[in-house]
Formats: sequence, structure tokens, C-alpha cells
Amino acid sequence: MFSPINKSLTTFYFKINFILFLVLSIPAAKAQITRPAAQDTVPSSIRPVDDTKGDAPAKSKWYDKIGLRGYVQVRYNRLLETNPLLQSGHDKSVGEHGGFLIRRARLVFSGDVHERVYIYIQPDFASTPGGSSSLHFGQLRDAYVDLSLDKQKEYRLRIGQSKLPYGFENLQSSQNRLTLDRHDALNSGVPNERDLGVFFYWAPAKIRERFSYLTSSGLKGSGDYGVFGLGIYNGQAVNNPEANNNQHVVARLSYPLALKNGQIIEPGIQAYSGIYTVTKDQLSSSNLVGGNFTDRRVAASLVVYPQPFGFQTEYNIGEGPEFDPVTRTIRVKNLKGGYAQAMYMLKLKSHTLIPFVKAQYYEGGKKVELDARYSKTYETEIGVEWQPLQAFELVAQYTISDRTTRDGRDLDNHQFGNLLRLQAQFNF
Repeated sequence: MFSPINKSLTTFYFKINFILFLVLSIPAAKAQITRPAAQDTVPSSIRPVDDTKGDAPAKSKWYDKIGLRGYVQVRYNRLLETNPLLQSGHDKSVGEHGGFLIRRARLVFSGDVHERVYIYIQPDFASTPGGSSSLHFGQLRDAYVDLSLDKQKEYRLRIGQSKLPYGFENLQSSQNRLTLDRHDALNSGVPNERDLGVFFYWAPAKIRERFSYLTSSGLKGSGDYGVFGLGIYNGQAVNNPEANNNQHVVARLSYPLALKNGQIIEPGIQAYSGIYTVTKDQLSSSNLVGGNFTDRRVAASLVVYPQPFGFQTEYNIGEGPEFDPVTRTIRVKNLKGGYAQAMYMLKLKSHTLIPFVKAQYYEGGKKVELDARYSKTYETEIGVEWQPLQAFELVAQYTISDRTTRDGRDLDNHQFGNLLRLQAQFNF
């Protein structure tokens, strides 16, 4: 039986209209501006090309064009734990034998190597390869080039390994996200959020400046993935080779609207479609048969940025490979799920506090897990982010989780439990 808290998740999700009414009736904080950012605050990668004539500038060195930044996250998840058998598909240190974990250790190398060419390379030194019991391997997360097709840099081609334009929270960096992990519903469609492909992005210059402002101002933006995005990619998840002769196609439309009261809201819609191959190494026994399966979804998003009250919600439906415990086979089945999150930004002198609450629900297959594992998740997260310094922030999150999974090794694994999770993040 599900707890009363988890039984109410679906009701909570469908009452968001009342919350949105309250959000839009609250004036945004005066500190939030809607005019375009000053030119000197706009990253060079989105500034229009200046083709005016004049004296030729001195030729810069390659190291003057490349910037370096990064962040490190350290976690502990065992406080007030009620069920050590409860696990999470996002964090291997949740549950029995979990201890301190370096969740992220990332460096970002980026810069304009040409007036129309921007590069971005991000390795992570806290990765764990599939099937390995060891931690903290170096692994490539992003490696792409943005090629601007016009002088205003409104039309771009992104070539390489990068995030897929499917879902707001999937695009939001872990460095900016409030909750410690992404929700299951949309993330199960694009696990690890990335893949190798070619993508087209378009956004007017003033909207690109707004995307940049939503991130740099601390409002928890997703970054600049255009007003419209369209791409083709392998579809077997990041750092995995293609396993069939079909590529996935993804499209997204999202626009940050600036209201008269200073509030910014961002509605969005996205979808992807392709063929996913369940490979032999994903199967729990030789009796199971993998192969090619339809994999497609459509999702809607709505974000109200915290000025000071914020709200975001996403929901998707679709179909994909899923383990069927009755026939003990993998079949194409329907899936559904989403989340709703409320937050409030408090400024106390040099300190920033953002309390939040998030409820999520998902039912369907997880295509990259063992036997395309069936999963049913009800989860509530209540926490607060504290940032006393720009270079340091601490998150405390109490999680109430009810998870059921089914695969060839365990036909009915139902775990319920609560735990307090802590994360220290260092930005540099």
C-alpha cells in the first residue's frame, strides 16, 4: 500500500492551475529586469559579429580564446534513512553500503575560436562506467561545436555530443538545479541527457540574451537551447555506440515570456521519435530476447522563474520498450509521468535561500536499464538550497520515496522509505 503522502501526488499535480493563478498575481522582485542585458554582460558567444571597418586588432593567442570553469559536488545520503534497500537509479550511494560520494567533478573548456565558431568540451571525473564497481573515472560528457549561420548568431548548427532538447529540467545544469536528481518521467527518455548528433537552434538575439540572464542571475535557467530546436542523434544514450540503422529525431519549441510585472514564464513543448535497441548486455538471461523497439514521446513544460515565488512542471506520454512480468518478455508499452515543483527565493544580505518542494510520478519502462526494467515511482522531495558565497552552496533534501521495479531477476521489487540527503557544491 502506498503512503498517504504518495497517494496524493497525482492530485497535487493536477491542482497546479490554482498555484499558477497565485504565481502570476504576485509582482516580481524589483531586481528582475526585462530589458535586454547590457552588451558587456552578454557572453561573446551570443554577441553579433561586428563587421565595421577599423584598425585590425592584434592577433590573440589560442589560450586567450578558451575559458575554464567547473564545479564539484559531494554527497551523503544516509541520514534518517528508514529503508536501506531503497535505491535510486540516479545516485548509486543511496541505500545500503552507500557512503560519501563525489557526484560531479567537472571542468568546462569553452570559447570563440572564430567569430562564428564556438567550442564546448566538458569531461566529468566522477563517472562510473556500466558494470564497474569502481568510482571516479574520467568520461566525456560534452564535446560540440556551434557554427553560427548569420552575423547576428541567431541561427546555429550544433555538431557533436551535447544535451538533447527534450525537457526543461533535462537541459538545466546539475550546477543550477534545485533538487539533487532529475525526475524519472522525462529523464528516462533521454538518460544522462546527452547523445551524439547534429542540432539546429534558432532564437532572436534579444531572447538569447534573456536565456543568458536567466542563468547568470541565479534564476535557475536551462541555458540557451534556442526558441526552436531540431536535431538528429544516435538514440542509444550517451557514450554508447549506435546499435541499429535508424537515428532518433527530436524537436523543441520554448519561449521565455517577460510579463509587465517583471515575472518571466517559459512554456514549452517537445517530442522525439526513433528506434531503440535492447542489446544482449542489457538482458538478465539468455531466455530473454532483445532487439529493436519503437521509442517515442511528447512532453509539455511550464516554468515560472522564482521572482521571488517560482513554479515548474512537466509531463510526458509515449511508448517504449518495457519488461512484462506476465509473459517475461520485453514489449513496446505505453508510459506516462511528470512532476510539479514550487520554490521561493529569499535574499538575506549576501545569502540566498531557496526552499522547494517537488512531487513526481512515473510509470513505464526504463529502456537503458536491465531488461528495459518496468518502473513505477511516487516521490516527494522537500528541501532548501543555501548559498552564502558564489563559490559554495549547500542543499539539504528530505526524500519520501515509493518505488516498484520489475525485471527478469526480480519480478516484484517494491521499496518504500524516507531519507535525508546532503550535498555540498563548489563552483569555480
